[in-house]
Amino acid sequence: MIEAPMEPELEKHMSEYMDPVPEFREGFWQNTAALSIRHMTILWRNKAYVASRVAMTCVMGLIYGSTFYQVDPTNVQVMLGVIFQAAMFMSLSQDSQIPVFMEAREIFYKQRGANFYQTASYVIGYSIALMPPSVFEILIFGSLVYWMCGFVANVGAYFIYLILLVLTNLVLSTWFFALTAMCPNLDIAKPMSSFSIVFIIIFAGFVQPKSQIPDYLVWIYWINPIGWCMRALPVNEYRASKYNVCEYGGVNYCSEFNMNMGEYYLDQFGVPSSKTWLWTGAIFLILFYVLLLALSAYLLEYRRYLAPTNIQLLPKEIEDEAQEGYALASTPTHSDNTNSDTSHDDVMVDVPRREKNFVPVTIAFTDLWYTVPDPTNPKEGLDLLKGINGYATPGTLTALMGSTGAGKTTLMDVIAGRKTEGTIKGKIYLNGHEANDLAIRRATGYCEQMDIHSEASTMREALTFSAFLRQDSSVPDSKKYDTVEECLDLLDMHDVADQIVRGSSQEQMKRLTIGVELAAQPSILFLDEPTSGLDAHSAKVIMDGVRKVADCGRTIVCTIHQPSSDVFFLFDHLILLKRGGQSVFVGKLGDRCQKLVKYLEAIPGVKPCPPKQNPATWMLEVIGAGVSSGRARDLDFVDIFSKSEQKRMMDDRLLQPGITTASPDWPEVIFMKKRASKGSTQLYFLMKRFFALYWRTPAFNLTRFAIVLGVAIICGLAFLSVDYSTYSGLMGGVGLVFMSTLFMAMAGFMGTLPVYSNDCAAFYRERAAQTYNSLWYFVATTVVEIPYVLGQCLLFTVIFYPMVGFQGFATAVLYWVHVSLFVLGQMYFAQLLIHAFPSIEVAAVMGALINSIFLLFVGFNPPSSSVPEGYRWLYTIVPQRFSVAILTVIVFCDCPEEPTWNESLSQYENIGSNLGCQPLTEAPITVSHTTVKGFIEGTFSYNYDDRWSNFGYVFAAIFIFRVLSMVSLRYINHTKR
Repeated sequence: MIEAPMEPELEKHMSEYMDPVPEFREGFWQNTAALSIRHMTILWRNKAYVASRVAMTCVMGLIYGSTFYQVDPTNVQVMLGVIFQAAMFMSLSQDSQIPVFMEAREIFYKQRGANFYQTASYVIGYSIALMPPSVFEILIFGSLVYWMCGFVANVGAYFIYLILLVLTNLVLSTWFFALTAMCPNLDIAKPMSSFSIVFIIIFAGFVQPKSQIPDYLVWIYWINPIGWCMRALPVNEYRASKYNVCEYGGVNYCSEFNMNMGEYYLDQFGVPSSKTWLWTGAIFLILFYVLLLALSAYLLEYRRYLAPTNIQLLPKEIEDEAQEGYALASTPTHSDNTNSDTSHDDVMVDVPRREKNFVPVTIAFTDLWYTVPDPTNPKEGLDLLKGINGYATPGTLTALMGSTGAGKTTLMDVIAGRKTEGTIKGKIYLNGHEANDLAIRRATGYCEQMDIHSEASTMREALTFSAFLRQDSSVPDSKKYDTVEECLDLLDMHDVADQIVRGSSQEQMKRLTIGVELAAQPSILFLDEPTSGLDAHSAKVIMDGVRKVADCGRTIVCTIHQPSSDVFFLFDHLILLKRGGQSVFVGKLGDRCQKLVKYLEAIPGVKPCPPKQNPATWMLEVIGAGVSSGRARDLDFVDIFSKSEQKRMMDDRLLQPGITTASPDWPEVIFMKKRASKGSTQLYFLMKRFFALYWRTPAFNLTRFAIVLGVAIICGLAFLSVDYSTYSGLMGGVGLVFMSTLFMAMAGFMGTLPVYSNDCAAFYRERAAQTYNSLWYFVATTVVEIPYVLGQCLLFTVIFYPMVGFQGFATAVLYWVHVSLFVLGQMYFAQLLIHAFPSIEVAAVMGALINSIFLLFVGFNPPSSSVPEGYRWLYTIVPQRFSVAILTVIVFCDCPEEPTWNESLSQYENIGSNLGCQPLTEAPITVSHTTVKGFIEGTFSYNYDDRWSNFGYVFAAIFIFRVLSMVSLRYINHTKR
């Protein structure tokens, strides 16, 4: 049938009605303009991100300008270092936009699939939106650096400098945009961005001059956008008329070197001196920019990552995880009690008969008020809840309903003890006794609207984690495992029990959210919009599971918005709120909601509920909270309820024993411990979770191992036969040690940000439920990094160390240890930023800012001898300086007995075999005679004798990072409710 020819009549209709319909409603340029405006608006509304980037630009501009204030042009290493760092900082800081690009990509996939706009429109529109902030940042940063550092005072040279920086900035920004389109997720995109920086930095012509780049790698130099910038900007500076002279500073360069002063210093770093490099550099950057835009459009159009891959554990893994040898109890699950108000006669669900491991609890609340500062007048308060009364009893399902803004979730957050802001007045009772915060948190489970879980766990592992950490330590392990099976039964999750959470459907995630709370064996279960985002069938499946849970004897309170009639009939009680946080109805719903319907129909002016209409929809329309409503909206339903018989019945019910007054039949809910499980249990399960997270997140760990391998090979090939006894070779070697270690550390830093950002949401949810102590979370995140960092740094050292010509096994071991500590410090620093700042975007920007400051004063560029006195304190405390100093001196400064200088012969005598003892050759005229060790210690202040004290400082820095991270975990909470 599929291959049968189309009927002529249908073909005619298609050509007549379908073919004329355009693929896109608007034209290309209209879409491009609209997208540009939208992206600019979105960027501007991200206030925290914009503010952090503006602050970073201004602060770093002032720091760079004051650090390199009025640079001596004859100190070519520092002068070119200023140009290099200016180009690198502004361009590579665009790396912090990768999370923003990734979020925008997900929206693009959805809208492009619906033919909202052309892919090229999206790419061009986004690129246009990035231009204003790029130009603004370059104007601020570039101007501060240019004039404070003493570049040539020429307006033409100044504008050429700004134009080249803007073009370089846009090219690098577009490169990271294309990289985001190329990578399947953030876990890969962030480390890959760091890996690409390896090529950008090493082959820019500063760390390793062009003359020292091997012929088989020089092509990277010619396609490197920073490389073109590093040819054009020095020419723009040194070929100005001020330096285009023979005599400068008392030296006649033409007679001594057969070139003028500017040409001589450009030649020191192999930079061609022709002024044609100014416009050829600009043309190349423009063409490269267009090429990257085309690549981005191609990738977004033809290579899309539409959904995460879902993973099922292999049978062997399942077998290893399975826990056997415990008996499943079979005792009645629910018995009648005096506080039960169950009224669902025809909505019955089969409930497995299992032992009840919780105490039935009635929750009640009287005269609840919740006030927050008025946004328009912070000195005044705004009441979101106004004197709310209500209750919920064991074995019942209570609905919190009302229009959007009525205060449904607010009320539930207040009675569940989850509010972190505002003022709460009123009383909350558990079994007739006034409740404290600990009792509420320990006795209740809270299912948030957003389904937040540790992504690498299986469904069964997530349930087991909750059961063992939130049930009391006195409960036998066998009963905790039994709880897990009960949750799988109640929520029909056996088929997906061993499925990884990452990539699960929304319905499966909803069931898991309920199951995780249920596994804690709470007496009361709160659910916030459990059916949001689900179709009618999925919503019914979820609520059937919730109904089963209620039938087991638990008290369930659930916010829900316009449920279907099948779902609404599952509820026993209703608390109906009006916009403004006031009660409209509190009481039993009755069989098929008849009590509610009769109450509302008895109000004069309310139209009766049509026989086949959903009572929930009718009810909301009656009180003016539905899609449409009649004149009944003008009725004061709050006042009507306050004077009704229904209100009197509710008040009488609240006064019964076990509701708001104590009863001997209902024990007081008391918890002596803040958390249910022992510290050792918390640590064990957190360690197990994080090791599983790392093992099951190959995008993170395999990527960083691959990057380490790539960095080692690229650096090894680039410095395969370098002579470190020459000036340029030694400067390149110091840069190599610094940059290669930095690359790995930054790859780890960038990769850690998304991993821990994703897990932080689960941490905040679990901390609110008192699942575990922050201390054990901190210990687990500390320990899990160590074997991976040691492994990747060992792989790096084994390849890199011999390839670049370093020697000595003992020195190689020390090199591995110190590289590992450097990388580990950056990993822990990334964790600190994630815990300290509200979003990954802000953490990435602040990481770029702080790391830029740290790396500026690490002692490489500017070298220690050139650091201004006002910044010596910063140079002294920068933690990375100690690691770089150790790595540099153990390979370049090992010289037990330094050679002696013979003035009469103008040469060294008694030269040892070690590299550090060799005389430095081919140095500029500004550098006097010295050895490799002497140059390192004199220029960079990296002293061989300080290596062990520096080792202690490295440990101290890591310790400080961890202490700050612990403090952030303990005292900072970015979830505002």
